[in-house]
Amino acid sequence: MSDSRLVDPFGRRITYLRLSVTDRCDFRCTYCMSEDMVFAPRAQILSLEELYAVADAFIALGVKRIRVTGGEPLVRKGLVGLLAKLGAREELDDLAITTNGSQLQTLAAQLREAGVDRLNISLDSLRRDRFAEFARRDRLDQVLAGIEAARACGFRGIKLNSVIQKGRNDDEVIDLVAFAVERGLDISFIEEMPLGSVSSHQREITFCSSDEVRERIEARYTLVPSDHATGGPSRYWQVAGSGTRVGFISPHSNNFCGSCNRVRVTAEGKLVLCLGHEGALDLKSLMRRHPGDAERLRQAIMDALQLKPEKHHFRTDEQVQVVRFMSMTGG
Repeated sequence: MSDSRLVDPFGRRITYLRLSVTDRCDFRCTYCMSEDMVFAPRAQILSLEELYAVADAFIALGVKRIRVTGGEPLVRKGLVGLLAKLGAREELDDLAITTNGSQLQTLAAQLREAGVDRLNISLDSLRRDRFAEFARRDRLDQVLAGIEAARACGFRGIKLNSVIQKGRNDDEVIDLVAFAVERGLDISFIEEMPLGSVSSHQREITFCSSDEVRERIEARYTLVPSDHATGGPSRYWQVAGSGTRVGFISPHSNNFCGSCNRVRVTAEGKLVLCLGHEGALDLKSLMRRHPGDAERLRQAIMDALQLKPEKHHFRTDEQVQVVRFMSMTGG
């Protein structure tokens, strides 16, 4: 039984924090942000000290897993120092990062030394032209080199994340699985979430369900049900005869809200209780009005949990249900 003091009105214990350290990114992925993205002024972003204070409050309340996100977290100056402080917290079972991989060639070893256990690396295509179309940056070689650098550092787990879109990269599903199997990596396939207004594609046309992706994979590989769990929303299958697990994150086709154990804090200090809802609590204002008041911060977080909704209501039509982009929320 978890000792978390964070229990929502539906009896779900919150043991997992996704902490965004920046809204900035060196890519402009089409499903994550607009090409001419306007980032928050630096004064509105939590300082490294404030980020640690937030993490400390959640750890005190029983959170056991923290995933550092962005934007691209590895572009945040001073991040390795923050990670080292979190990595030293014995209360944490898992410290992870979601990254686009662009900075791993130079930072992977430092991340491991700081105590990062696991990496999630975004990889939507193995074709240079398509990668550049998705990321609006021609950086595939840089990302692939980063993946190889990470593999050499002894992380407890490295997982690829691929957002699959019909007619754009769904014909690469088998290639992506083969890439993961050959390197002993896990991979999750993600249904695109309707966050922010996009112009590069029509979501109701490009939507590709997890069932469709799994059907493609099973034409080549045997998938065996797995009880593997990382604390997130992926449902996993083992690729028979390999060490690779394939996960499916299915916010549309297989709603995972019933087992939700997580909340997010944005780089601007907003506590987001549900990815599919606009409501958020401004922790930054509270901390700046009452600097150093850890008990007040913990109480505000506990009180906010009583407003956590039961579930999201994502649809695949073109209507924007949540105005903020994923880069603003934290992956």
